[in-house]
Amino acid sequence: MCGIVGYIGNKEAYPILIKGLHRLEYRGYDSAGVALISEDGDLKIYKSRGKVAELERIMQSKDTGGHVGIAHTRWATHGEPNDINAHPHYSESRNLAIIHNGIIENYALLKEALQANGYTFKSDTDSEVIVQLIEYIQNTNRCSLPEAVRRALRELVGAYAIAIIEKGNKTRIIAARKSSPLVVGIGQGEFFLASDATPIVEHTDKVVYLNNDEIADISLDHGLRIFDIDNNESDIDIKQLQLSISELEKGGYPHFMLKEIFEQPKTITDAIRGRVNVEMTNVVLSGVIDNKEIFINAKRIIIVACGTSWHAGLIGEYLIEDMCRIPVEVEYASEFRYRNPVINKGDIVIAISQSGETADTLAAVELAKSKGAFIFGICNVVGSSIARATDSGAYIHVGPEIGVASTKAFTGQVTVLMMLALTLGHHKGTISQEFYLDKIKHLCQLSEQIADILQLDNQIADLAKIFTYARNFLYLGRGYNYPAALEGALKLKEISYIHAEGYPIAEMKHGPIALIDSEMPTVVIATTDKIYEKTISNIQEIKARGGKIIAIINPDDNIVRKIADYIIEIPRTCEHLSPVLASVPLQLLAYYIAVYKGRDVDRPRNLAKSVTVE
Repeated sequence: MCGIVGYIGNKEAYPILIKGLHRLEYRGYDSAGVALISEDGDLKIYKSRGKVAELERIMQSKDTGGHVGIAHTRWATHGEPNDINAHPHYSESRNLAIIHNGIIENYALLKEALQANGYTFKSDTDSEVIVQLIEYIQNTNRCSLPEAVRRALRELVGAYAIAIIEKGNKTRIIAARKSSPLVVGIGQGEFFLASDATPIVEHTDKVVYLNNDEIADISLDHGLRIFDIDNNESDIDIKQLQLSISELEKGGYPHFMLKEIFEQPKTITDAIRGRVNVEMTNVVLSGVIDNKEIFINAKRIIIVACGTSWHAGLIGEYLIEDMCRIPVEVEYASEFRYRNPVINKGDIVIAISQSGETADTLAAVELAKSKGAFIFGICNVVGSSIARATDSGAYIHVGPEIGVASTKAFTGQVTVLMMLALTLGHHKGTISQEFYLDKIKHLCQLSEQIADILQLDNQIADLAKIFTYARNFLYLGRGYNYPAALEGALKLKEISYIHAEGYPIAEMKHGPIALIDSEMPTVVIATTDKIYEKTISNIQEIKARGGKIIAIINPDDNIVRKIADYIIEIPRTCEHLSPVLASVPLQLLAYYIAVYKGRDVDRPRNLAKSVTVE
């Protein structure tokens, strides 16, 4: 949510900033803006509602010269999306400009106090309060900008990632973060600033991730200095990015989402690589092995996540309970953090987040840590906040996911959870050697099987044309495929704006069957597992009421094939991995329905890729 870009160096800032904003469009936004310090030291702000392309159009007639600047894409929280509420924001004197990600919870009190001291506000945002407060402190105490920022941050309650520039100062940017990501890129005589590494990677591979309550004084005169809000100096820990430009491009696909769906044979291989030996006889997830005693002795595991990651967590619950015989609870992080949960020392909390920056999940991690739980993170982004906050963990290694609707991250998360359950179950002795080897074999077949499913692309595209009329969809599954049904429904909602619900198919008679008619398409995941016969009975109940059925089946199924109106075949695998294969055609179905309805697939309305505010 929202995007920050900053540059200071010997190059023209504007081209770097605008390209960086394009790199961050996947995060979701409704307005964009840029602040530049010109060669004569003047500070100018340009901003507009709408896409970055609209900002570029406005900038064609403006002076874009200067070697220092900050830029922003805004996802509205306080104040409607319009030109005035777009970032950056000036201070009262127009000597300072700020961009801000996050939410300031006590902004109303601060605004009232500042107004009493003669400050006027142009916008409805909480963000403008920050820059006005900084200027007030700077003027009242006659202190430097870094010191004014430090003092101001001590007064704020909430979350923030900010960047500030000052009129007449062509050599300095001040940045800070709390509960919202911010990364500094280090080049040759130049520095970059961004919400994540995507705008930085083409300029440098050396980055510093700011920690909570840290302030970065970025100067061409003295270099990079990092200190906290108590004025203690921080160590500068430079990391090397493992990211390439090609991963951030569409590669000939019309949308990032379709590219990422088709990357899944490779990303599953990458998730498994180095963790399963070539003989396919052993799984080694080092984050579990290194903490083997903690995992073996765990009395309870709690999985916290949001959205698609929560669906992966449900599958993780089934896997861990089945193979490791440890009770597992799956919680929405947004609920978990506010309901005074019972957490005991010795509990393990598994936090799942693609970005590693999900605000609610990060807050749940901090809460669980304070109660003495052991925290294991499953993330995609190396160096992310959750990855750094956890005691141990595993990366899913699927590469950057740019499309807002998660695809390859979901299958990567389930794959890592499968390896976690197998590793722990093997060391606990709760699964047999025969079972262990059989599941490893199925795990190693996933990539090839997904590649086979992707050959159905044209068939699924044709099928999708039939259902662009639909206003509602029902997705049904049982056992391991129930979370896959939830995920399929979410994908359709996110990108096509068609209302869809996922349900355990046996629960249909407890309410949803009332919705069934010829206008309600129903997707049923009907793979041949141990409850296959019961699924057939449920399908018959839908057909008896005139429902249209799209069934996901295995190739040797001759029963559901005759009942369903439309079928999509997926290869047979073990029930534990069935949701990975079942999710792929559902991703394609949602994608093509959205395309035929003319939706902005990669940037659906009101959504953000990384939800970094509550």
